[in-house]
Amino acid sequence: QVQLVESGGGLVQFGGSLTLSCTASKDVLANYHIGWFRQAPGKMRDKVSCISSSADAQYYRDAVKGRFTISRDDAKNTAYLQMNNLKPEDTAVYYCATVDYCASHYYSDGVHWGQGTRVTVSS
Repeated sequence: QVQLVESGGGLVQFGGSLTLSCTASKDVLANYHIGWFRQAPGKMRDKVSCISSSADAQYYRDAVKGRFTISRDDAKNTAYLQMNNLKPEDTAVYYCATVDYCASHYYSDGVHWGQGTRVTVSS
């Protein structure tokens, strides 16, 4: 089964930027819709963004619209989450996962998960 590895997290100041990567192994990323999720300390996991396998559908939660951009480069077997104008409330562990459904208004929960990468935004 596909294995996913996230990278790119770190500590950034308010208003800064980070780009998270989600790289697949043991399978071809192009076969999957990819979703990003995050879990802040003490909170439930939230959906953040998804991109369909053909990249023709993308979803963003309202809190990140206009600041985050999801993309994929299937030649590199990698999906990305570009995060700009970061806010302290974006602080969380970010996970990528394969999802069975991704559309502009909704996506399903993750199936195969990465281990997560921590993002901390200081105020």
